[in-house]
Amino acid sequence: MKTLYLMRHAKSSWNFDDLSDRERPLNGRGRTDAPAMGEALAKRHIQLDLLVSSPAVRALSTAALVASVLKYPHEKIQVVEKIYQADVNDLMRVVHELPNEATSVLLVGHNNTITDFANLLSPSQIPEMTTAAIVCLRFNTDHWAHVDRTNSEYYFYDHPRDKE
Repeated sequence: MKTLYLMRHAKSSWNFDDLSDRERPLNGRGRTDAPAMGEALAKRHIQLDLLVSSPAVRALSTAALVASVLKYPHEKIQVVEKIYQADVNDLMRVVHELPNEATSVLLVGHNNTITDFANLLSPSQIPEMTTAAIVCLRFNTDHWAHVDRTNSEYYFYDHPRDKE
């Protein structure tokens, strides 16, 4: 059994005209929502074997804040270049290439692709993922390369507004 958590990065700032899209940081709400979602995962007693993130500052910051709450070592966060500006096929390749030793993986990415990818894999319709939202899917397989909708089970969709 494999468990995949798909997370859209937390809310980012648009107030930096001199920064590229890739360099945009989290705003205040993002810095609050990301650890709140980490707490939501912790309340579910979730233990991650692997955390992978887009290299964009807002995604990597989200991953680091969640990692801190879950006591996941920051140095073990894997930055995967192709998650940034990925399409659903790119994300499928990332998932299919995950190490089979990892059974529980959190992938932090960007919308619209993260929502489209969740819907590609989920047997249930996923609404557009808000910033910092998490979808959990479980797969009846021992190999990440075999992950697809045919062996998928929708487990939950959680977002920061649920925490207010």
